[in-house]
Amino acid sequence: MILSVHQPQYLPWLGYFDKIKNSDAFVFLDNVQYKKREFQNRNRIRTREGSMWLTVPVISKDRFYQKISEVLTNGDTDWAKEHLKSIECNYSKSEFFHNYITVLRDIYSKRWEKLIDINLEFINLFLKTFEIKTPVYFESTLSVETTSSQRIIDICRKMKADTYLSGQGAREYMDENLFKDNNIKVIYQDFKHPQYKQQFEGFESHLSVLDYLLNNGPKLWQQQ
Repeated sequence: MILSVHQPQYLPWLGYFDKIKNSDAFVFLDNVQYKKREFQNRNRIRTREGSMWLTVPVISKDRFYQKISEVLTNGDTDWAKEHLKSIECNYSKSEFFHNYITVLRDIYSKRWEKLIDINLEFINLFLKTFEIKTPVYFESTLSVETTSSQRIIDICRKMKADTYLSGQGAREYMDENLFKDNNIKVIYQDFKHPQYKQQFEGFESHLSVLDYLLNNGPKLWQQQ
């Protein structure tokens, strides 16, 4: 069985869903430490000038270890209203805007106290929309207490997976010998970002999957 894992991200990019699609099971890393300035609370959408960040403000606890599942959104600003407004302004003329704007408005109209909750709401929406049927699980239900490569190995053991599908970036720090010693094969994601139709001139890569959806609809992307 091929297993992949990842932190729940905000409006993730295409490669995130390609990894899930090519796995037999996927585990959300909801028990790991939240990291600033990554993609757990932000992502990019397309504008006429290029791209812009949509960032969910969170309540920072710099001096404390904070799990992803514990991170609270900062309600001092109406960030959800601003995110929706940015999406409406930049995608109102995209081909599939009217197919999905109602569900987007519904999601952004809710009060989201925890970052993980809105992240999962969007991820589940995209999985359903693209008909990706890989079963998903949560690390917090697996009673894994180790760290680094051993953490992933223990997750694989709990899930009875013999193959781990890893992102390319993990090559720099993952202990492949440890996986080998535990009879777990490591394979790396080979995702080539497609150049798909966008509404503005010039192609911007590695945006949120939302950009793809609103321009191209629910059909699965084709790698080039």
